[in-house]
Amino acid sequence: MYETLTPKALCETLETDENNGLKDAEASHRLQRDGENILRKTKDRTIWDMIQEQINDPMILILFLAASISLLLREFSDTGIILAVIVLNTAIGVIQEGRAKNALETLKTMTAPTAIVKRDGIYKNIPASQVVKGDLVKVKAGNQVPADIRLIRSQGISVNESALTGESLPVAKITSVLKQGLPMAEKKNMLYMSTEIMKGSGEGIVTATGMNTEIGKIADMLHETAGELTPLQKRLGDLGKFLSIVAVILCAALFFLGVVQHRNLLQMLLVAISLAVAAIPEGLPAVVTIVLALGVARMVKVNTIIRKLPAVETLGSVSVVCSDKTGTLTENKMKVTQIYANETILPVSQVRKRECPRLAEGFLLCNNSVLGKQEIGDATELALLHMGKELGYDKKSLEEQYPRTYEIPFDSERKYMATVHKDSGHEIVYVKGACDYILKTCSYVEVKGKTEPMTQARKMKIRMAMETMARDGLRVLALAYRERILGRTEEELTENLVFAGMAGMLDPPRSMVTQSVKTLKKAGVRVVMVTGDYKDTAFAIAKKLGIADSLEQCMTGQELDVISDRVFAEKMKNIRVFARVTPAHKVRIVQGVKANGEIVAMTGDGVNDAPSLQAADIGVAMGKNGTDVAKNAADMILADDNFSTIEKAVAEGRSIYVNIKKSILFLLSSNFGEIITMFFAVALGLPTPLKASHILWVNLITDSLPALALGIDKNDTEALMREKPRNPREGLFAHGGWFFTVFYGLLIAGITLYAFRLGGQTYAFTVLGVSQLFHAIGMRDRNKSFFSMNHLENPFMILAFCLGLGLQMMVTEVPYFVRLFGTVKLSFGDWKLLLALSAVPLIMHELLLLFKKIFWRTREL
Repeated sequence: MYETLTPKALCETLETDENNGLKDAEASHRLQRDGENILRKTKDRTIWDMIQEQINDPMILILFLAASISLLLREFSDTGIILAVIVLNTAIGVIQEGRAKNALETLKTMTAPTAIVKRDGIYKNIPASQVVKGDLVKVKAGNQVPADIRLIRSQGISVNESALTGESLPVAKITSVLKQGLPMAEKKNMLYMSTEIMKGSGEGIVTATGMNTEIGKIADMLHETAGELTPLQKRLGDLGKFLSIVAVILCAALFFLGVVQHRNLLQMLLVAISLAVAAIPEGLPAVVTIVLALGVARMVKVNTIIRKLPAVETLGSVSVVCSDKTGTLTENKMKVTQIYANETILPVSQVRKRECPRLAEGFLLCNNSVLGKQEIGDATELALLHMGKELGYDKKSLEEQYPRTYEIPFDSERKYMATVHKDSGHEIVYVKGACDYILKTCSYVEVKGKTEPMTQARKMKIRMAMETMARDGLRVLALAYRERILGRTEEELTENLVFAGMAGMLDPPRSMVTQSVKTLKKAGVRVVMVTGDYKDTAFAIAKKLGIADSLEQCMTGQELDVISDRVFAEKMKNIRVFARVTPAHKVRIVQGVKANGEIVAMTGDGVNDAPSLQAADIGVAMGKNGTDVAKNAADMILADDNFSTIEKAVAEGRSIYVNIKKSILFLLSSNFGEIITMFFAVALGLPTPLKASHILWVNLITDSLPALALGIDKNDTEALMREKPRNPREGLFAHGGWFFTVFYGLLIAGITLYAFRLGGQTYAFTVLGVSQLFHAIGMRDRNKSFFSMNHLENPFMILAFCLGLGLQMMVTEVPYFVRLFGTVKLSFGDWKLLLALSAVPLIMHELLLLFKKIFWRTREL
């Protein structure tokens, strides 16, 4: 219905103002009345749902079978212990899932879109959830449409509606009144929630919010797909299946040996089943998920929002970071410091007020940003507005005097924007953009208020001035105009223009970037600056930041266009700066890096950056100045738009991967030790060294808290950032992982069997459990001595060790638990002996380090 109304009738229907928008008080009232502008979420999983999922796990069902067998054997204590293990395992699983879910939900709220609305005649940037029916909303290329909107003003708006209609081609929008009864796809004067503005800008009135929008009406049919597993989680899934098969074969063999040796079959079946449950690392996926989720939550503290979990793993492999200059390497606090007018470069401080009216007025009128309590818009345009203010001009007064009638929005391909304004009885066009693009369209030049022909000599003089400003590290924008235009086509508006002058803006480098570039170089990560600036400007900034040393390391988009992919891939190894590039060039840059087998992270903030962000191994969008389209295409968002955050994210990503690998190797070596202990004892005809309840108890105190403690360990990130990037094809057991797992598994099995021979089941039970606690401490850093570790950095590991030791002592010292587990009380002397035996994995950790040092010293000699 709204598509059939004129703007006046629309505003009357919705009780709003097409020029000033709603009043703040009315907007608050409507928000309370209609609710927030959000889509209703799918029903959350309840605790009961999570408990059911845990109980339906095959391993838990096997435990129930083991409990039933214990009951048949009248081993009531074992039955109680097995049921207790089921309860504890279920509780741990539910808690872990809850923590992971809470961490990821927090991140979702941080990526919520915003909207620019006009209330009480003032533009404001607000959360999209606060938009109400009747709001006057301003949209431009790169925005995600915050609600259903009837367009009333449009400058070449084109919208990607694939999220709603499935149609991949952008739809050109209009403001004309349409007839009634059109299908949704043909309502060309309507914008729909969650679609994306690809080109142009405009304003419109909100006609529906939340579940009343078109996408809200079909939201019940849309189901969020399950989170995609990361490559690491997939590899763990495959590993788990393989280990499950191995465990089942070993346990079947164990049971067969029991039959051959005429042991109690039900007892052997119970032990075999218990060992199968203990041997299969069912805790691995849960540990990895919680470590990833907590790691992602921790990365928020360094202003990094991870949108896709696989990015956490990929960060550790990044070898090239391609970064935008403006706002990422620099502060994005533009200030006009120099002006070129009347064939002279002058500092802004020396320009007299109203000395160059055409240049100042043009920069303010051909401008879509807003000054006020809240500055809204592009940093470059805001700098021009501040310059105009210094020279005595007011944008609002100028817009009232010369109202805008038409606009050609800025486009990264053509490098300029144009606006048309009424001026007495005629119209005037202002064109603002990159100097070389503007110069091509100019037939005249303004000199001291007079219009003179543009000669080759004058073009040369302008270019020399531009290069001088660029060498000072300034970003240069030019302005041209033409009075009495004849038509509205782009060609008619941009031909025979008068060159008015240039503004040179300084955007100082961020203070920490130079150090971050050095740190990344040490980490084997090459930094490449990508910018639309001139070569001289780009090189001046890159040299200050330590990114480039010579002009030979710089390449322009024009040079990139004329070389083959093979030549470019070769040259890419030495290039550090790309200047005068378009978003289309960015995709080729990513492909050039990938052609050399490297892992690339690419930053971007514009709508046209989406293809390069998707093409990169890690697409990095800007949180403050990035468009919604860029954020949706990215794997990672920088909340502060700061390059130094990438360095911290790489370090954090490497640390998270190291922690996950530590947890995996710890769990696998411990489980392997349990398998070998039981299998060798039965194979050698010895009595079973452990009861089913013993195995399950040991698994419980070592598989949960110590593994998680390793997962959240604080690593030496400085040392990690001195290593080369990890090969993405590297397996979990690279760098001696298999040897490590088998060696420590055999070691734990060996000391457990020795303890069994010395003092029976209680000795074996105690050593198996406590040795794994000591093993976890050594696992914190395989390359660092126990005495060099800062144990206070991981208080959770101290807690896990003390709690595990306390629980193990409880089953041999508290009479009730002694009866329950069938153990015997241990003397002080027994404990000294067993603690010494249990510490062997940690002692071996120290001996291996000593051997490694001696070996490397010998090699160096």
